Amino acid sequence: MYHECQILFCLNVKFIFLYVKSTCVYEVYFYGNAGHLRTYLESWVLYLDLNFQRFFFFFFLKKKMSVVHQLSPGWLLDHLSFINNINYQLHQYHEPRLTSFGTSTTFIAFDSASKPDYNDRGNSEVFIQKYVFRSELFNVTKPYITPAVHKECQQRNEKEDPMSGVKEENFNSIIGKKRKRCVVFNQGELDAMEYHTKIRGLILDGSSELIQEGLKSGFLHPLSEKWNKCSEPITLPLDTCNLSELCAMAKHLPFLNEMELQALQLTEEDMSVTEQDLFSRIVENNSSFTKIITLMGQKYLVPPKSSFLLSDISCMHPLLNCRKTYDVIVIDPPWQNKSVKRSNRYSYLSPLQIKEILIPKLAAPNCLVITWVTNRQKHLRFVKEELYPSWSVEVVAEWHWVKITNSGEFVFPLDSPHKKPYEGLVLGRVREKTAVPLRNADVKVLPIPDHKLIVSVPCTLHSHKPPLAEVLKDYVKPDGECLELFARNLQPGWTSWGNEVLKFQHMDYFVALESRS
Repeated sequence: MYHECQILFCLNVKFIFLYVKSTCVYEVYFYGNAGHLRTYLESWVLYLDLNFQRFFFFFFLKKKMSVVHQLSPGWLLDHLSFINNINYQLHQYHEPRLTSFGTSTTFIAFDSASKPDYNDRGNSEVFIQKYVFRSELFNVTKPYITPAVHKECQQRNEKEDPMSGVKEENFNSIIGKKRKRCVVFNQGELDAMEYHTKIRGLILDGSSELIQEGLKSGFLHPLSEKWNKCSEPITLPLDTCNLSELCAMAKHLPFLNEMELQALQLTEEDMSVTEQDLFSRIVENNSSFTKIITLMGQKYLVPPKSSFLLSDISCMHPLLNCRKTYDVIVIDPPWQNKSVKRSNRYSYLSPLQIKEILIPKLAAPNCLVITWVTNRQKHLRFVKEELYPSWSVEVVAEWHWVKITNSGEFVFPLDSPHKKPYEGLVLGRVREKTAVPLRNADVKVLPIPDHKLIVSVPCTLHSHKPPLAEVLKDYVKPDGECLELFARNLQPGWTSWGNEVLKFQHMDYFVALESRS
């Protein structure tokens, strides 16, 4: 006879399982990294076989979620776990065939229409191939600029008088003599300094609280000599298929009027698609498993229950023609700045072009609109004072993404005059001028708090933003339709659009684990 016991969960010390019968107390101690287990733990049930004095453990694990800790300042996220929590499983069917040399296995690609029933498959076997994102792409063991180096450079090269808006810089002339020159801060720099002063305490105190919790639980690890030696440069996959250039070429392809309202369903496990198919309509994977698409010889993983449109801003009509509205719209615009101009890393849009995006046609009543904003105050003011009003969106909150290392340090010094370890998000609600029935009107959502922090270790890939699905779940209706604009990756349950929407879905960013039948 088995008896269920109660569980007492003691973080950072041990797990104590207690079963009380009369005056007997049975204790089982589990020593380990409580922080890591906590994120997987849903319920552990211990059954005691009192007759044989044996212990039986049954573990019911839930999938590891992206929110590691949620405190009053905000959330500590695990971006890597969110990606790997996606069901990146590819189902392949193999059928043994007899040859003159014996039995061999031949791969057969079945689509949903031609896939045989289990009764008709005979000896065919199902092999499941699991993929995980490359964990080394989240190995940020040290700050990009250490505080000591930053302080030394400040003392050696620059003396500032913020009150007067003037700074003195030392520089070497051609003949080797040191000279001083006075540089007046421009208005943008003065605005940035004022804004930083306003939110500095919020960023420092809130991040410290979340980081301390992460260190206690074991999710974050103090920087050790071992980590320091292992932090070697990462070789990133080559961008062998330039998606943005393909989108530019697509403007010259013939337009398929008859196909514009039909989505392309991914039915085969590994499906080759033409450029014209991708650019003319939305692509959907409505299955419960991952599909692979091959585009110009490059393979991309498409997660289950996801859809996307690969195009630039001039070819958004397939998205608009679906006549579908969304309850959440996340926008990550390619903002113009000096570093983008110099590096030519990606094309950028002017504020006027961003304003022309037809959000009112895409947004459902009371839609939550979230826009990622750089630290330039010009962009922040534009979103709040021009962009959102033009879309009939009311600003409700401003959040901050704080980037840290695996040991809990800021990736840049908090007071660095050049790059800050944080970025902003502006959250707003679509306000209708006339009363419109809301989707799931009987379901209440919480009001959105202001100045929340999202703290996470950033991916080393440029502009791979942390996931927002879990931190937004309390502020949107369940089963709401979600859309991401200017996306570079796909998510289950979301529609994604952009001229690089498949960029981080490339097979080279994933590692194939051992397949199983």
